[in-house]
Parts: sequence; C-alpha cells; structure tokens
Amino acid sequence: MDSAQPQSKEPRVAARTASSGRTAPRAVPKSAAIPQLAWHQVRPAPIILVSGTEVFLAERAIRQLRDFLKLEDPSLEISDVQADSYAPGELLTMASPSLFGEPRLIRVSSVEKCSDTFLAEALDYLQNPAEDTYVVLRHGGGVRGKKLLDTIRSGVGGAIEVVCTELKKDSDRHDFASAEFKTAGKRVTPSALRSLVAAFSGDLAELSAACQQLIADVGTEVTETTVDRYYGGRVEANAFKVADAAIAGHQGEALVILRHALSSGADPVPVVAAFAMKIRTMAKLCGVRGGSAQLASQFGLAPWQVERAQRDLRSWSDEGLARCVVALAETDAAVKGAERDPVFALERLIGVIARRGGS
Repeated sequence: MDSAQPQSKEPRVAARTASSGRTAPRAVPKSAAIPQLAWHQVRPAPIILVSGTEVFLAERAIRQLRDFLKLEDPSLEISDVQADSYAPGELLTMASPSLFGEPRLIRVSSVEKCSDTFLAEALDYLQNPAEDTYVVLRHGGGVRGKKLLDTIRSGVGGAIEVVCTELKKDSDRHDFASAEFKTAGKRVTPSALRSLVAAFSGDLAELSAACQQLIADVGTEVTETTVDRYYGGRVEANAFKVADAAIAGHQGEALVILRHALSSGADPVPVVAAFAMKIRTMAKLCGVRGGSAQLASQFGLAPWQVERAQRDLRSWSDEGLARCVVALAETDAAVKGAERDPVFALERLIGVIARRGGS
C-alpha cells in the first residue's frame, strides 16, 4: 500500500455507501474547509474526525472504516488510544512505520476529554501525518479540544469529518430504518416501518438490531403484521396503538389496549406522550393545504406523518381539536402528579379524543 492509496479508495467507498439514499446532516460550521459526511459515507483519509453525540452511529462508522481497510489489506495494524489518559509520545510511536510497512489504523477515543499532552501532540501530528496511517479521532461533543477541532476543520492534515448527530425526530429514525432494509435488499411496507419506529423510539441501537433480525428472519417482504408478531408487546408500540385507536374514534378498543399496556408494565406518562405527538401534529396541519412533501418540509415532518395526520383529521372540527389539546395538557399534568389517579385521567382523555372533542 502506497501513500496514494487513500485517494484511490475514496470512489469505491463512495460507490458502496451512496446507494443508501441517506443525506449528510448539517451539524458543523459551513465555514469548515474539509468534507462533512454522514456516518455511512465514511472513507479513508489521513485524519478522520468522527464528531457528534450519537454513539451508535459513530461506532458503526468507525467499524465500517475498519472493515473496509481490513478488506483492502488484511495486514492492517489496529491500535487504540485513550485521549483522556494519554501517555507522552503514544501517537507518534503508533504511527511510526513498522518493519514490514503495514498500513495502520489508530482509533483515538474520548477526544472531548483529552489531556493537555494529547492536545499538544495531536496538533503537532496534524502538521505532518504519517504515510499509510489513518487516525480516527472520536469527539463526542463539548468545548474541550476545540482548538484541535478548529485546526482540523481548517484543512490542516488532509482530514474529513464524519458527523454523527442524534436522530431525535421520528422522521430521521424512519429514514434510518428504511435505509437498513434498502441496503439489505429487503422490501418493507410503510405501515411496518411506522410500527417498528414506534416500538423502538428511544434507542437507535435497539431499532437497528430489530431491523437486522427482521432482515435475517423474514422472507421477501416485512409487513406490519410481521412487526406486530415480533415486537407488538413493547410498551412503546402499545402506547401508539392506544392513541391510534382513540383518534380513530374506537374508545372501547383504545381502553382494552391501554389496560393491556398497563398490565404489561407501561407507565401512563409515555402513553400521554404518544397522544401528544399525534395530536400536536394534527394541530399543526389543521386547516393547512398542500401536498405531503411540501408540508413535510414546511413543518419538519416525514411525508407519511403528514398523510397520516391528514387522514386522522377527517371528521374533526377545529373546536373539537382545540378541546383535545386542552384535555391533553390537563392529562399530562395529571399523570405527572397533579391528580391522585393517573389511570383515570388517561381513560378520561381517551373518551374526549374518541369523541373528537365532543361531549
């Protein structure tokens, strides 16, 4: 492997990752002079800054880079450095050419807690990176190491930045799950994706594991029935089922699902949160005209969320929706301690919503 190898690899890595359809987040200053890439676009470079708070995506990006480099040259030497317990000269020693000239991957963790010694030596290393060496700097956020980040982003050292921001919106997690199935060549229905994201709304690693299990176990297509069979018992999934039934006007069904969820260990607070997410989306779109793609962009939603809310809004009046918003606020306070019986408050909310705010 010669020093020109990282450049020759880049198109191949890009070709491998471009098929996912995901777009790179914009979470770093536009003034940065180096490429900012999404986690799935990681590629070889003398310095790879992996930034952002989403640990799962950062770990996957680093693992993907390692696997690619190992595939290119099985003799790859891999070393790990802790920036917060750094020993003087450690980076330079690991980057020094070996007897047989193997390429080297140096993974540096906890850069956001780095020691002064590491900071000084890393800044020096940027001025003259070693040949056939790939240094991955994992920075999880915060102001520590800012001088190093600014220097890297100015273009010194020939770096790239892989931005791993937290996927907070349902639409982001929906896109992530969709890409998991697309990459594996597996068909998945929109309703199955919605159910899966609802079941694993709080943990991206669990969502990914669920996708991989379905990819491995299921035949040609993953449907909502399949997802329900695998994960229908999860508290998060049941919370959204309660909300869906109530919004559709099926009060009895919503109460049955609620009692099942509570008996399975659900807490009233996340159930109210599921109602809040749906009712607030409906309130945003009430009386608004436009296509799903246009409105999704305008309100920061996924097109399927817009379409679902528009369907849910049929037969609702503005006054009824307003009363439900008020009832939702009162129930939120009730389940957080304002009333003695949070379950009764939740059942009362279901009645109000199932009647579409009517008496």
